[in-house]
Amino acid sequence: MSKIRIGMVGTGGIARLHARQLLELPEVDLTAYADTSEENRQLFAEKFSLRDAVPFSNYSEMLDQSELDAVVICSPHSLHFQQAVDVLGKGLHVLIEKPMTCSSAEAEALIQIANNAGKVMQVSYQRHFQPEFLYIRDVIARGEIGQLTSITASLYQEWRQGTPGSWRQDPTLSGGGFLMDSGSHIIDVLLWTTGLTPLEVKPQLHMHGAPVEIDTFTSIRFAEGAVAGLNLIGFAPCWHETYIFCGENGGIFYENGQITLRRLRQEPVTPVLPKQTTNQDKSFIDAILGRHEVLVPGEFALKVVKLSEMIYRAADYAPGSIVLLEGEQTA
Repeated sequence: MSKIRIGMVGTGGIARLHARQLLELPEVDLTAYADTSEENRQLFAEKFSLRDAVPFSNYSEMLDQSELDAVVICSPHSLHFQQAVDVLGKGLHVLIEKPMTCSSAEAEALIQIANNAGKVMQVSYQRHFQPEFLYIRDVIARGEIGQLTSITASLYQEWRQGTPGSWRQDPTLSGGGFLMDSGSHIIDVLLWTTGLTPLEVKPQLHMHGAPVEIDTFTSIRFAEGAVAGLNLIGFAPCWHETYIFCGENGGIFYENGQITLRRLRQEPVTPVLPKQTTNQDKSFIDAILGRHEVLVPGEFALKVVKLSEMIYRAADYAPGSIVLLEGEQTA
């Protein structure tokens, strides 16, 4: 094929990042896009000067009427599964925004469908391509800080204040709250960089009067012996992302993009990192072209879904139900 013809499902928010990154690639032609919102479609077309790409209000019509090779899904979480099934059913490759699905049963089914179709299915966890997280993963894998003993992974974001009235706080579309949304990236980093296997979780959830959970504090015990604290705080004044990986011989401290390697009674080391060379969209295209394997496959994304599911189940929480902690009131 001369160019890979891409269709977009969803044109708001994160879809614009995907479009920008895809349009930077000479191998790509953004052929069609679908969104139920006419305003979103118009803004998308204007932003990227899409004179030849065909707009659709219904993604099924786009799949039926467009000549495509691959589709990027940027829709609300609970729609991912059926949309990806339909895309793969058309014999097309698919890149899915996080989370891949809202349940492990859906994730497992989708992996099987993609395998049967023989098509590339990748999930859009962008931290897999960022040098700081590749460095953390490599240091841990090489045993430079010894066997992991504990991890703390935290994200703070003004999510509660910025999402009322949006699909992100509608559990029928979001499948959950902050944990299922931005928190999915933090769970991804925790599992991908360490390779650990969650064995037991003990969560505390705070609703803050919302229809979905906002703050989640979870202790995790891993089969390999390490423990972790996963703190996802959606009611904060700003974005703040931190990780601490402690091992028997040292630790890695990450704060908002800055990394320090520490050893007992030694001066801290600040690594010099290489520039980023790829991203979720370029790697997707390269996988389609056979330049390398799929770098974030469904089998890995399933691990993220499973841990999210473990946390919800341990909290006896079904997204959409009103769970009040002692002293809380609904809005």
